[in-house]
Amino acid sequence: MSLTRKIKEQAHELGFDLVGIAPVEPVPELSFYKEWVEAGYAGKMAYLTRNIEKRTDVTKVVPTARSVIACAMIYATDHPLSTEADNPKQGWISRYAWGDDYHDILEKKLSQLFDFVRTESDEDVIGRYYVDTGPVVDRVVAKYAGIGWFGKNTCILNQQKGSWFFLGEIITNLELEYDDPVPDRCGTCNLCIEACPTDAILEPYVLDSRLCISYLTIELRDEIPVELRDQMGNHLFGCDICQDVCPWNRKSPKTHEPAFEPRDGLFKPDLKGMARLSVDEFRETFRKSPVKRSKYKGFLRNVAVAMGNSEDPEFLPVLQELEEHEEPLVAEHAKWAIDKIKRKTAAFDKKEFTETGQQHRKS
Repeated sequence: MSLTRKIKEQAHELGFDLVGIAPVEPVPELSFYKEWVEAGYAGKMAYLTRNIEKRTDVTKVVPTARSVIACAMIYATDHPLSTEADNPKQGWISRYAWGDDYHDILEKKLSQLFDFVRTESDEDVIGRYYVDTGPVVDRVVAKYAGIGWFGKNTCILNQQKGSWFFLGEIITNLELEYDDPVPDRCGTCNLCIEACPTDAILEPYVLDSRLCISYLTIELRDEIPVELRDQMGNHLFGCDICQDVCPWNRKSPKTHEPAFEPRDGLFKPDLKGMARLSVDEFRETFRKSPVKRSKYKGFLRNVAVAMGNSEDPEFLPVLQELEEHEEPLVAEHAKWAIDKIKRKTAAFDKKEFTETGQQHRKS
């Protein structure tokens, strides 16, 4: 059995659902990455604008690199989509963040796979492995390793597995057997572009992160632009809409990893309960969870916006508490939410008053 085949079999045994191998060579998508950053589409994600030479050339990470082993692990669980959620008193946390932090889970498996490669190889193995943290454009690696094609929403799509999977890779000096990229099968479908509430997908395959709800609720540390708040709905952390509407996800398989199942209270969480979390309760609730990335004040900011978008007067008391919060970021968004609910209530009262008056005149 070839080393390549052994590696793939071991990857599957470790729990990876997809594995492919790409050669280390220049590809056009990495040139586009530079253009994307220069256009400002990375927003305030400074880590994406640093080490561009490394991100576009893995030999700057591993000088003797010849191959990249790309691995993918499904995280979809058997729960309804965000597009099916209709309770305004509940928020939405992105599907990938319902369970434990995927970085920890995939890094452990990649470490085991890397040890296996070193044990099985007749050569001295040099390499590095990453899970969405190193100076590597994971999706480009995945494409050229045959994991899938770039969807118009910029996610990697696989014909059998859909797009609900995490990516990780091992960069190595070994020369292995390479997989071929798969053809683009998005065709004329534009559902992801049409469904995006903030029009963040500027055109097929081009995402402006500054407009993306995932960026706004996770990466942005400042105030959310007022003109985008109405379109954010009930999102507290991340967004799944462009994947929810993708036809390739309609029959995508579910995860076999228990750690990706929703923790208690994180599937469609109660907004009032989330708003009243203390900083210690936030840390405990989201310990070893991706949600901790938003930080306490960022999370409360998002909760306030979701409450405002519910337009439910029931949230006014808790929003008034948040308006007095010691963090100005939280207080400002709570005030915005209060004003929005009051405007809605006033408009409703005015309409009701007008209709009542008309009925009296008719009688």
